[in-house]
Amino acid sequence: MAVVLFVEAFGIAALNWFLGVVVDRQDMSLAGLDPDMMSASSKIGGIVFGLYFALCGLVALLVAIRNRPPAGFGRILLISAAVVHGLLGAFVWGLVGWTAFLFMVVVLALIVLLLMTYDRPAEPTDAVPPAAPGPDNGGGSKDGGDSPVTSPPAPTTP
Repeated sequence: MAVVLFVEAFGIAALNWFLGVVVDRQDMSLAGLDPDMMSASSKIGGIVFGLYFALCGLVALLVAIRNRPPAGFGRILLISAAVVHGLLGAFVWGLVGWTAFLFMVVVLALIVLLLMTYDRPAEPTDAVPPAAPGPDNGGGSKDGGDSPVTSPPAPTTP
């Protein structure tokens, strides 16, 4: 999972950098926008999204190394990455095609699997269950033990 997110981080950063270079070399404006600003914003956006997916990959790698569920900021980060992949999957279906949609759905499924697999800590199976109260272990005796079945002692007046 972490490897997929690292590759995706590099791919997103490289694609946006390439698009920024293309806009810069064409030197054309779109609805009066400055081409240098569009190029710079594409490059900055690529770096930001690349770092975002790299951070998500780092969280997934730490989950795998520690063998514990993500907590706090890491869990929120992975949930937001799942939402981003769901939205991107919906957009790329119409804009790019079904192969990009399939990639987004696979990454979404891997993130959800990572979040659900480590949802609860494993309980030890070797533990002895607590004994039920009874006459053998002090509970439920007729001499006023602390069993929930017996009534409390009657109040006394001074």
